[in-house]
Amino acid sequence: MVLSWNEIKDRALKFSKEWKGTENEEADVKPFLDAFFDVFGITRKKIGTFEHRVKKLDDGNGYIDLLWKGVILVEMKSKGKALTKPLYKQKTTPQD
Repeated sequence: MVLSWNEIKDRALKFSKEWKGTENEEADVKPFLDAFFDVFGITRKKIGTFEHRVKKLDDGNGYIDLLWKGVILVEMKSKGKALTKPLYKQKTTPQD
C-alpha cells in the first residue's frame, strides 16, 4: 500500500500522541514498533524480526529489539536506562 505524504504525516501525528509518555521497553517495544511501521503502511511482520540473536563481545548471546536486514536495526531502552551500555557489550553485526 502506497501512502501519500499527507497521510503519513497524519498517521505520524496520531502515533506521536498515542505513544507520548511511553517509558517501559519490556511492555511496549513490540506494539510500539508495529504501530511505528504502520505509520508508513508497512507491516512489521513482513520485514523485521523481533529479538534477533547476536553474538556479544564476550561471546555470549544478546538480542536486538528489531532487525530489518540491510535497512534498520532497532535497540530500545526504557526511560532512565543507560543508552551507551549496549554499545560496549553487543557487536553490531548480526549473526545468522
